[in-house]
Amino acid sequence: MKNQFLTIALFFSALFLVQAQDETAKSKSSGGLKGGYNLAAVQYDGEAETGQRSGFHVGLYGESYITDFAAIQIEVMYSQQGYQIESDGGTFTQKLNYINLPLSLKIYPVSTFYLEAGPQIGYAVSHKETYDSNFNLFDTSQQFEPNNFDYGVNFGAGFKTETGVSIGVRYHLGLGDIYDDGAPKNRVWQFSIGFGF
Repeated sequence: MKNQFLTIALFFSALFLVQAQDETAKSKSSGGLKGGYNLAAVQYDGEAETGQRSGFHVGLYGESYITDFAAIQIEVMYSQQGYQIESDGGTFTQKLNYINLPLSLKIYPVSTFYLEAGPQIGYAVSHKETYDSNFNLFDTSQQFEPNNFDYGVNFGAGFKTETGVSIGVRYHLGLGDIYDDGAPKNRVWQFSIGFGF
């Protein structure tokens, strides 16, 4: 609960900082569309991660400069997450789809390269579980009800051109438990391309 409160507090504190930007920084602020490829997994009980599920993410972002070399970026993203576990008997796939709200502090050491970090909150909008035994008689779609709310932190880096096109990579470190048992947490690599308006 303490981690959850801290994450939410950081999220809204960073929003407040947007109001403090100067006029020069405001002129560089922009919004746009971004999307890309996900490699998602889950870590149980702080041990090794599961196999990865491939998916995608897509959404909108707004970037507000607070100085000439620092910006706050907020996003609304649809993100396909989950995991796969393969065994001799078949493959279990957990498909978890979220609406995520990442909030990032972006630092530009040079005008075309940035480092970013910040909190993220998410809401699970759908889920589906499948087990492929390679023999139809034993296939199943048993339900594993996830917790609706998720939260964590993101770390990343990328490049942004003067025309507003950006490419980046981000790692999401989930802090909230997906289920009540086993302390499973989201782990997601995201590879993105963005287009500024």
